[in-house]
Amino acid sequence: MAGGNSPAARPLALFLPRARQSDIAADGHPHKGGFLPPVPLPRRMWAGGRLEFRRPLMVGETVTRRSTIAEVTHKAGRAGDLIFVKVVHEIAGADGLLVVREEHDIVYRELPRAASTTGAAVGEPPPEAAWRRTVSPDIVLLFRFSALTFNGHRIHYDRDWCVREEGYPGLVVHGPLTATLLVDLFLRENPGATVTAFSFRAHRPLFDTAPFTLCGRPTDQGAELWALTPEGEVAMRADLAAR
Repeated sequence: MAGGNSPAARPLALFLPRARQSDIAADGHPHKGGFLPPVPLPRRMWAGGRLEFRRPLMVGETVTRRSTIAEVTHKAGRAGDLIFVKVVHEIAGADGLLVVREEHDIVYRELPRAASTTGAAVGEPPPEAAWRRTVSPDIVLLFRFSALTFNGHRIHYDRDWCVREEGYPGLVVHGPLTATLLVDLFLRENPGATVTAFSFRAHRPLFDTAPFTLCGRPTDQGAELWALTPEGEVAMRADLAAR
């Protein structure tokens, strides 16, 4: 799979969620109210995240993860109420020392009153990209990433659900998949580099209806990365530190 060598992808394949079929909600996610708080808003999206890589994870290594709900925040947006939930995952090695620290931002929203794919204004994309790659998402890619991360959310594979229930024009590209592909873009251009930190924020959804563009340019610390919609709007921004 594209991006499979990205360090941003590896924590996603660890500690996969386990839920009985009877515990799955209509949208394909487990019912809220277990680990995640019982937020009353129905629409859930991955809004962003921040990862620190203290050292590489080794094949065959025994690791443990401690997860915490760090913050729950209510905001009123143009499309209605928003509730942001910050989850912190800390993965430690067999020696008890921290290997990966991840902050994961989830946003809950109201169902759309009409089909809408717009996001918050984020300004113009950076004027010059040193690296570019075009990605043509399709249902097979989205299904495989859902399977890899044990993500049952129907917005990634059930087109009828996306259009009829959530008001989207097509299947939604996973935010973590876009983030993984951005790290992969950096590694393709900088073979041998070691990623030490990565942060990203989603601004607009991407869909399987048209190709999107990955862009990046080097910085003193590592790289500035961004993804563009087919219309040239910023869908995601990211910063990467490397050595």
